Amino acid sequence: MTTAAGSVRARQTSDFTELAKKIQDMGLLRRRYGYYWSKFSLLVGLYIGAGFLFLAIGESWWQLGLAAALGLLFTQAAFMGHDAAHRQIFNSGKRNEWAALLIANLMVGLSNGWWMNKHGKHHANPNKVDRDPDIEKGIVVFTPEDAAERTGFAKWFAARQGWMLFPLLTFEGLNLHVQAARTVFGRSAVSKRTVEIVLLTLRFSVLFFAVFWVLPLGMAFAFLGLQFAVFGVYMGACFAPNHKGMPLVPKELKIDFLRRQTLMSRNISGGYWLAVGMGGLNYQIEHHLFPSMPRPHLRLVQPIVRQYCAEKKVAYTETTLINSYRIVIRYLNTVGLGQRDPFSCPITQQYRSR
Repeated sequence: MTTAAGSVRARQTSDFTELAKKIQDMGLLRRRYGYYWSKFSLLVGLYIGAGFLFLAIGESWWQLGLAAALGLLFTQAAFMGHDAAHRQIFNSGKRNEWAALLIANLMVGLSNGWWMNKHGKHHANPNKVDRDPDIEKGIVVFTPEDAAERTGFAKWFAARQGWMLFPLLTFEGLNLHVQAARTVFGRSAVSKRTVEIVLLTLRFSVLFFAVFWVLPLGMAFAFLGLQFAVFGVYMGACFAPNHKGMPLVPKELKIDFLRRQTLMSRNISGGYWLAVGMGGLNYQIEHHLFPSMPRPHLRLVQPIVRQYCAEKKVAYTETTLINSYRIVIRYLNTVGLGQRDPFSCPITQQYRSR
């Protein structure tokens, strides 16, 4: 590294330090216990209310309306588990961990250990090839190189994968539950394996017993299928817009923290109710810069971050929810055809030239 390049790196590193100090001095990293306790109380109340409503409706196809509502409710609970996993709720790391365990495993049916491992890697290297598990090749591919390896039906599918995204998300809820079971009952390292097994077993035992006890077989499977589908689509619809279609980073490229988290993330505009619906994930840039910041402070720090990025000439991306879906679908279809080099963007070329 040349002396000039080294001075650029040092200056860029200090950029985030300067911003972080400003945010810290404003008190925007302090805990919001009242917010989270009221939100948790509301969630618990809705869970209890849903249970009574399920028993009151009984053997009826009206239960499908409740199944769809539960898919939404479980996703809202998952957002709160996400906050706990990022240590946004308590000052104590241990309390946050237990909150995340109870919410993710017991209330949602996810493995907190699996989520922490996967999501932690994503936050460390968003959109970085071979580092970010969210862009690992699977049914969907995220680089032309991966698309080029596909043959036959897989190649045909990759060319249309953008259009298939939302239909695929109907299976994502079930996939998340399967991943939870594979993690806690498998050989993956899980810090609190026994606790996770007990909580997951309790959660699904109660759910399946209630559904198959109250409803006839066909109706029970329809109830569970719709609940899983709504949960998967809602989760995917809130997480997909944040990074898909943003620049990918070669695995050998090093970028300072401010630019690594900002340039690869996309905010979604829309106001208060959209923020409620997306669990604060619409402020993705601010969340990646300050992952332990309580959710209600993200909207307060957004104008500060946006102005700071403008001063430092760092691109700050924000668009509407509908337009973000258009971008994601177009990006996935283009990559699936092998027609785009994700490393050719000016951002990565600028860093490669140093």
